[in-house]
Amino acid sequence: MRPGVLDSAHRDNHTHRDVSGGWLRPAVFGAMDGLVSNLGLISGVAGTSASAQTIVIAGLAGLAAGAFSMAAGEYTSVASQRELIQAELEIERVELSTHPECERQELAALYEARGVEPRLAASVAEQLSRDPEQALEIHAREELGVDPEELPSPLVAAVSSFTAFALGALLPVLPYLLGATALWPAVVVALLGLFLCGAVVSKVTARPWWYSGLRQFMLGSTAAAVTYGLGTLLGIAIG
Repeated sequence: MRPGVLDSAHRDNHTHRDVSGGWLRPAVFGAMDGLVSNLGLISGVAGTSASAQTIVIAGLAGLAAGAFSMAAGEYTSVASQRELIQAELEIERVELSTHPECERQELAALYEARGVEPRLAASVAEQLSRDPEQALEIHAREELGVDPEELPSPLVAAVSSFTAFALGALLPVLPYLLGATALWPAVVVALLGLFLCGAVVSKVTARPWWYSGLRQFMLGSTAAAVTYGLGTLLGIAIG
């Protein structure tokens, strides 16, 4: 094999999934939260022997409130994180401008700490520091653990969270919207949705599909059982 040319088997199999995007975590969390929280809400209301109409109203209200809350929370969280990173990047940019030699020595020391021979580390640090933007990117990765060009987007996080939560929260309500009058169809649809969500998530994790699916199924079942029991007790107490 020629130097610098990757073996075809290694090249084709040595690829990584995107773990830096700002959509996966809020989307997954939103869908799971929407399913579990609205299933719990509907189960609790159903436990009080409420009418189907009341359950639908409660479910849709929970969907709207939860989706907007999740979106606002994700937007604020990611925006704050992004602003903090940008502030730190500006500090690093100023340091690179006012103390370039100190920053080169700092970078060389980082490479030395990783086992690079001192003279080579100094040479590499000097070459990488010639371009200010490249130097900033390298210092950001080495010192802050971030890529200035791939900061998470607050809008992407908010939209992903809102959409996923709304879709997840809709599933337990759907059977009632289609004419169901009992709780069990909503529970079946919601738990099936949770299992499928867990199975899908396993495609971007190292867990087996059945493990992720069963885990979400058990969490949803527990939430539904507990809230239904609480609703029943409250219904008896109030009645």
